[in-house]
Amino acid sequence: MRPNSSWKSSISSKSASKPRSAGPGWTGVVGIVITLALLWWAMRDVQLDEVRGHLGRAHLGWFLLSITAATLAFPLRTVRWRYLLRLEGETLPFGPLWHATAIGFMANNLLPARGGEPARAFAASRFTGVRFSTALASIAVERILDGITLVAMLTVATAAAGFEPHAAVFGISIERLAASGGILFGGMLAAALALVQWPGPLIRLAHRALGLVLQPAWTDRIADVLEGMVQGLEALKQPRKFAAAVAWSIVVWLVSAASFWLGFKAFGIAVPWSAALLMQAVIASSVAIPSSPGFFGVFEAAARESLALYGIAAGTAVSFAIGYHIAGFIPITVLGLHALWRGGLRMRDLRGDAE
Repeated sequence: MRPNSSWKSSISSKSASKPRSAGPGWTGVVGIVITLALLWWAMRDVQLDEVRGHLGRAHLGWFLLSITAATLAFPLRTVRWRYLLRLEGETLPFGPLWHATAIGFMANNLLPARGGEPARAFAASRFTGVRFSTALASIAVERILDGITLVAMLTVATAAAGFEPHAAVFGISIERLAASGGILFGGMLAAALALVQWPGPLIRLAHRALGLVLQPAWTDRIADVLEGMVQGLEALKQPRKFAAAVAWSIVVWLVSAASFWLGFKAFGIAVPWSAALLMQAVIASSVAIPSSPGFFGVFEAAARESLALYGIAAGTAVSFAIGYHIAGFIPITVLGLHALWRGGLRMRDLRGDAE
């Protein structure tokens, strides 16, 4: 099946399927509790008047450049995704994948439990005809590349700043954070490489193992999902495409770091360039825990902890985090909602069918 040039019309009949209702669930409740706790922790000794004062004095030009760079990272992610996600060996068009990307990150802002990841794969399957499991596997590869890139940048930032061995965020030493991330994402990459190199034996092994505890219909279904995932990992077998995806991962996160650095300039935060690399690594690690949609509370606490390593006062750090977070939240959310409308989908499609 070739990519459909009219992605909107290609999904009109599919989007009529009836979604399941989805409440917040226990993960949503836990996320809200964690968000409220972290917001309290981040703001516990910061006055609202102080935050308003910092926001009012922020340099508008630097701030707008910061948010522009933060938003630019999303279409750059789409460029990278085209190297990882293909349909019958063919490159997928940028437009449908960009709209799926915007929908996915919008959903991360509005749905609990990182609902944007399955929502993005769901939108890609509707817009391009690629299998849902294939799209989801390609997103998993993205996350592995993100993790490895962030660990490398965290290592660079640590070396550049010359932190003492005991320097820590949230009670975890930076060295331990980098080492744990390297082991985790290195192991995930090794598992993905093994699956794509020996798909037949591994899928048969999984089928037999699952057959011991599940009904045949379920084992067949899971095997089918694994086959779709293998297709999403195909880029790992093509050195040039994989190298391009790695290169674009570096570009994505350098642009993201640049947005933080421009934000520092806007708020008059005098820290070295490496602080942007460190802070984005800490924030990316922190948002992996359950939280409310948009990662509020988690983001602010992680920013405060990161900038404390450089001697930045809590009020300044939290003010920057709140301003940057809210302003960065708006563009991709609006772009995602527009893509959702243009594609003939609704939020309940993401909450129901995507789950």
